[in-house]
Amino acid sequence: MGLIGLEFADAWWLLATLVGPLVWLLAWSQQAVAPAIVFPGVGALGRAACGWRARLRHAPLAALGVGLTLAGVALARPQKGILHQSLTTRGVDVVVTLDVSGSMAAEDFQPRNRLAVAKDVVAEFVRRRTNDRVGLVVFAAKSLTKTPPTTDQNVLLKQLDDVRLDMLPDGTAIGSAMATALTRLRRSKAASRVIVLVTDGGNNAGEIDPATATDIARAMQVRVYTIGVGSDGPVPIPVQVVNPATGAVVGTQRTLAEVRFDESLLRTIASQTGGEYFRASDAAALRGVFDKIDRLEKSEIKQTAFRRYRELDPSWLTAAAVSFACAGLLWILGLRVAPVY
Repeated sequence: MGLIGLEFADAWWLLATLVGPLVWLLAWSQQAVAPAIVFPGVGALGRAACGWRARLRHAPLAALGVGLTLAGVALARPQKGILHQSLTTRGVDVVVTLDVSGSMAAEDFQPRNRLAVAKDVVAEFVRRRTNDRVGLVVFAAKSLTKTPPTTDQNVLLKQLDDVRLDMLPDGTAIGSAMATALTRLRRSKAASRVIVLVTDGGNNAGEIDPATATDIARAMQVRVYTIGVGSDGPVPIPVQVVNPATGAVVGTQRTLAEVRFDESLLRTIASQTGGEYFRASDAAALRGVFDKIDRLEKSEIKQTAFRRYRELDPSWLTAAAVSFACAGLLWILGLRVAPVY
């Protein structure tokens, strides 16, 4: 049972606190008792005779009532509980490896292009991974670490916002991208290590082939989830129009192009590393893929809670003893209930 932030181990003893108010009621009821014989002027004579003693004659019983109330609370064993919690997290280290090649400018994820939608979805994914370290690697013909695995979401989201299409030479180096991500996970002590590879093309650049990177990932026990983005058929891609005489960019026009990713390669990478392959043909599908990965790769969180109590009844007993002592002292001094005139 709780009362004003307190816990009572033997709460039924609180019934004993009612004895105190009964004593107070008894003391004050004496004031209402009418004298047996009334003589004119006797009241004034009594007040003159008794003075301050008459006014304080109820003090002993009042102190006794306070002591009994405090003793009742003490017998109920008031306690102050302090909650201690122990939180153990076995997190997941995730490196999102994002394709920034020219084909990611395709505008089949209307009303925006593939890269813009992918950045939004990755940002949503990062915000949900509050107990994990998440890193970011971007790649085209080369790969670049934007952020090593970190729990600082603000830094990661800022780096993600800075990702753009023209930041690396054009091409698709899937093997090099995996190798860079694996380097960032090499010293990780997390219970689970994961790479999420997002691409819309086939491997056509880089110094490390995907098969070698896959073998390294399997040896390191790193799961790779591969996501092939893009719809079937020709897709509109903005192309810069250059003035042949000056070489200056004079505008942009959209042209239809067919961009195919190597689905067989992505499936092989995922299956050999214990991950999964996903196809995302639009923005909603891409969000669904990241939601599924978020459910598959959950951190293990163990929480242990215990409450430690501090007994407060000695303080209440001390207060009750002081009240009893005051009641006895006042009684000895002659302050006691006397007939009222």
